[in-house]
Amino acid sequence: MNSLLVEVRRLPFRSQNCVIRLRGGVCLLSLALLFCARAWTQVGIPPSTPAASQPAVPKDPLGRTSPRGTVLGFLMAGRKGDDEVASRYLNTRLRGKAAADRAHQLFQVLDRSLPPRLNELSDDPQGSLSDPLRPDQQRVGTILSNDRNVDISVERVDRGKSGSLWLFSSKTVDAIPDLYEEINETSVDSVLPEFMSNTRLLGVPLFELLAVFVGMPSFYLLTVLVNRVLSRFIGLCRRKLRRKPDLRDPEILPGPIRLLLLAAFIRWLLTKVSLPLLARQFWFSTASVLAIAGCGWLMIRLNGWVEHYIRRHLPAFNLTGATSMLRLGRRAIDGLILFAGVLIILHHFGVNPTTALAGLGIGGIAVALAAQKTLENVIGGVSLIFDRPVRVGDTLKVADTLGTVDDIGLRSTRIRTLDRTLVSVPNGQIANMSLEDLSSRDKFWFHPMLKLRYGTTSRQMYAVLDDMRSLLENCEHIEAGSVRVRFLGFGPSCLDIEVFAYVLVGNWNQFLEVQEALLLRIMECVESNGIQMALPPQTIFMKAASATPEVKVQESLKTSAPDGKAGDPAVVESL
Repeated sequence: MNSLLVEVRRLPFRSQNCVIRLRGGVCLLSLALLFCARAWTQVGIPPSTPAASQPAVPKDPLGRTSPRGTVLGFLMAGRKGDDEVASRYLNTRLRGKAAADRAHQLFQVLDRSLPPRLNELSDDPQGSLSDPLRPDQQRVGTILSNDRNVDISVERVDRGKSGSLWLFSSKTVDAIPDLYEEINETSVDSVLPEFMSNTRLLGVPLFELLAVFVGMPSFYLLTVLVNRVLSRFIGLCRRKLRRKPDLRDPEILPGPIRLLLLAAFIRWLLTKVSLPLLARQFWFSTASVLAIAGCGWLMIRLNGWVEHYIRRHLPAFNLTGATSMLRLGRRAIDGLILFAGVLIILHHFGVNPTTALAGLGIGGIAVALAAQKTLENVIGGVSLIFDRPVRVGDTLKVADTLGTVDDIGLRSTRIRTLDRTLVSVPNGQIANMSLEDLSSRDKFWFHPMLKLRYGTTSRQMYAVLDDMRSLLENCEHIEAGSVRVRFLGFGPSCLDIEVFAYVLVGNWNQFLEVQEALLLRIMECVESNGIQMALPPQTIFMKAASATPEVKVQESLKTSAPDGKAGDPAVVESL
């Protein structure tokens, strides 16, 4: 065996790889045949002990287990000037000083010319898998050369016991010398004073700290000043042209627009000033966050303007109850805008929001189950607002509650009762109950029942019926064709007459006024024909030892009559 290894070492490099691969294939084939033989002898016999787990691959101390770790680790080593460590991130056959020089050239090319897209690099050991044809490679960026575009990429290399490592591809390493010769941009370090580029606070150059804490606020304050000047000038012109001195100054550069201008200024400055890659990445991310925040802020302000516009036109469509629904819709849309902005920022920094979305979905289900009654009332309120079975100001009867609708909210409807108390009924209950809207009547039912005393002649009955019919038919508030006056029958102690008609008035107070006038005219019709209304029958038992039955009857008749005289003969019969 040892002699075989010595012979293999004497072969060329490619031949060694072929022999090693052949030997590995033979070993795998032998293991497979052995496993099959053991499997055939143990068919139906479950294994007694679980298979031993494979040993874990040791973690790479340089962080080369993912594309992002490789690129960031290389940049940090190059920033420190440790070219020997940086050369270990290259997939090259160069060794020693040649590899260190090539690593230094690669760092200079990346630091000066690589687009700031480090957030898009995958942190997964398997890579991003963006190109199914080359799953073991990932592009870091593209550098514009004089005659061509060069792709900077990393590739996954199998290093045996060390596992799979991501290294800068050999093709990228070979293209670096030509790119290094084309670097002729003037760095910002050569333009700024030496103390601003060399002085560092917490590892950050002084000029970058001044740009963050002095330059950005100064530019934003400059936009505020420009906004005030333009607003006053344009407002003055509007007031003079329209001749309305009370017009307010318009806001020419609102807050979201100022943020977008600041982001655009930073992006423009990156194209004019040569900064290190990590500094360009920081400013590029800052400009992206400002742009996302500005767009989200602008959408929230537009949403508020739309809500104000719709609310101003709601009274014209008699949709005043939809104000609370409109407010809830605006808040929901604002929340969605903020949530979308956070997701976009997380995606920009390479964070996968799938886990957050899954957690949000589970949390939403839990909240929905916990707030089931509240959601039921909200949905009931939405149906009341848009279906409009009742309106504010209607007289409503819900179960035993009778009153005027004072307000229709998302959760409950408030009803002002006749006792001037305020009753709040949940909208979920109103949606499942029978509602009687008294204000929606197109006409009112006039339906008194007359009880005439016995002793009324048929001639008198004919006369009083005709008089009441003519009275109702000639009334301007009574619906034509709805009048009905009928002698219903002989009651136990009276003669029953039904009066039926519909009164065409607009509200309950007018109906009461017309009903009062009609009842008084009906009384005049009855009295003019010499007829009296029947009294309700009453029976009074009086216990007196000395009183005779005749005296008891007379006393009971006197007490039953309202004027102290003898009552109706029907009462005597009942006694």
